[in-house]
Amino acid sequence: MTEPSIYLDYNATTPVLPEVVDAMLPYLREHFGNPSSAHALGRRAREAVEAARVDVASLLECDAGEIIFTSGGTEASNLAIRGVAEARSDRRHVVTSVIEHPATEKPCAWLQEQGLRVTRAGVDRGGRVRTEEVRAAAGSDTALITIMHANNETGVIQPIAEIADAAHAVGALLHCDAAQSTGKIPVRVNELNVDLLSLAGHKVYAPKGVGALFVREGTPLVPFMRGAGHERGLRPGTENVAAIVGLGTACRHAERDLETEAERVRQLRDRLWELLVADVPGIELNGYAQPCLPNTLNVRFPDALGSKVLAAAPEVAASTGSACHDGQEQASAVILAMGVSSAEAVGSVRLTLGRHTTLDAIDKAAASLVRAWHASRQR
Repeated sequence: MTEPSIYLDYNATTPVLPEVVDAMLPYLREHFGNPSSAHALGRRAREAVEAARVDVASLLECDAGEIIFTSGGTEASNLAIRGVAEARSDRRHVVTSVIEHPATEKPCAWLQEQGLRVTRAGVDRGGRVRTEEVRAAAGSDTALITIMHANNETGVIQPIAEIADAAHAVGALLHCDAAQSTGKIPVRVNELNVDLLSLAGHKVYAPKGVGALFVREGTPLVPFMRGAGHERGLRPGTENVAAIVGLGTACRHAERDLETEAERVRQLRDRLWELLVADVPGIELNGYAQPCLPNTLNVRFPDALGSKVLAAAPEVAASTGSACHDGQEQASAVILAMGVSSAEAVGSVRLTLGRHTTLDAIDKAAASLVRAWHASRQR
């Protein structure tokens, strides 16, 4: 099997930065104390956790006390969605969208099974949530609106501030899954006017298995796990100190490089699109070109399956968003929700760039994908 030499799947996961590894190692070796312990080893661990909390809060421009560490974005979103629903049990309605990540959709579906009413707003042809549908659905019985900041497949950025106004106008809270946008574009909780916001460490060059939830001061929330009083009593369990340190370090680097790195990858992504357009007649873009994450390019190859294009370009590591059931290719639900036909949607490929993407890699990837498309059409 050929090992991919060009990694274009940064929206799936990112490599851990060397600086993050270096920051974590002391807490895997000598500084092994429990942050809840009163002795010197415990205090050292507690200080490291709190320093990381400050770093995460700085990236989001919130108070450190509003950051709750979790095992990842999925747990953070579950805590937000289920926690608000239980805390506001007098309201029996939740609004979400048809393009959410399973970390949001699954807990919403679970709430539906428990008897709550869930409304899923649609999107326009460019992949943007229809704010008017959210506004029309929200009412006095709505406990929570939960909409992602940027879609993980198309990269399209959602109108979160507008949706926040719609939520707060009826007394509902707003949760935002920002796992894909954090570290790629500015994610400022006060500008977005969100009440809760999730992020995942492995999307920002920190390790897998760590994440955080922003909880605005005064937001009612009930923990869905039971245990000791860690993380303001909202997330029981001894903190994963090394991973938390890694997340804090990654957020510090993201904040430092945010503007320059966003512009660098945007230029590379645009070049990749130009190269593909030049040599693949009929190729189409999935979603709006703007507003969109600067690193994300989701395209539809004509007259070919996206999975076969990638199979014929084994040196390129990317993804399709499609699924295979009983030998049949099923198009991404996100692309279908945008009104793209199933026959066209199965040609989709998601190409996502990151810190280690180079100009040379982009040129080679484009050439490889073009060759692969021609080969796929001949079969």
